[in-house]
Amino acid sequence: MGTVVSLRLAGPAGDAGESVRRAAHAAARDTFRRWDERFSLYRADSELSRIARGDIRLTDASRELRDCYALALDWRDRTNGVFTPHRADGVLDLSGIVKALAIHEAGGVLAGLGLAGWSINGGGDILVGGRPTPGSDWMSGIVDPLHRGAVLAGVPQTGRMRAVATSGSAERGEHIWTALPGAPSPYRQVSVFAGDIVTADVIATAIVAGGEKTLDESTDRWSIEVLAVLRDGRLLATPGLRRPAS
Repeated sequence: MGTVVSLRLAGPAGDAGESVRRAAHAAARDTFRRWDERFSLYRADSELSRIARGDIRLTDASRELRDCYALALDWRDRTNGVFTPHRADGVLDLSGIVKALAIHEAGGVLAGLGLAGWSINGGGDILVGGRPTPGSDWMSGIVDPLHRGAVLAGVPQTGRMRAVATSGSAERGEHIWTALPGAPSPYRQVSVFAGDIVTADVIATAIVAGGEKTLDESTDRWSIEVLAVLRDGRLLATPGLRRPAS
C-alpha cells in the first residue's frame, strides 16, 4: 500500500497480556499482507496490477476484487461522482478504499481478541476501540500540512467518532484528481471523523476532490466532523470540533 501501519494495544500485563498482543500483531500483519498482495499497484504481481496491464479482465477477477470495485462504484454514486476508482489514464485504482477496508477488517480481528483497547494507524488513517487506559480516551493529533513537525489539534476519539482519515497534498503531493476543472482543490488537507473508517477515508478524499460543495453536501448527509486546512493556512472546523468559549 506504500505506507506504514502501526498498532497500539492496551491490555493486561504479564504473560497472558503478552500472548494476546503477539496474536494481535500477527493477525494485523496477515490482514494487511493479504489486502496488499491482491490490491496494491506497487506490486507487479498483484491481481489489480494484472488487470491494469490487461493480463486479466475485470469480469474474470476474484470475487473479493469485484466486491471491492462494486463498493467503490457505490461510493462514486453516493458522492455524485467526486470519489471514483477510475484514474484519468484509465487505470482501475482502488487505493482510495482498500486501505480503509483493510483497517476495518483488522479492527474486527483485534476487537475479537478481548483487548481493553487498541488503535490501528494506517498511513495516518486511524481506527480505535476500547480505551488506552481506564478512564482515558484515545487522542489523535492532526499534523499541520504547512509545518510537518507541528500539530494543529488534538482530537479525542470518543463515542461514535472511532475513526479519522486525513487526505490532502502535504504528504504525497497533488495526487488526488479534483472535480474542479483547471483549479486545484481549495483544501490543502482534510481530516474527517466518523463512526467507521471507510466513510471517513472516502469522504476525506471526496472533499479534497470536490471542494466546498462536496464539504457542505457531506456534512449534511453523513454523521461526520471535519477539520479542513485551506490553501492559505486558515482552518475550517465543523461544530463538533470547535472548542467551547470559556
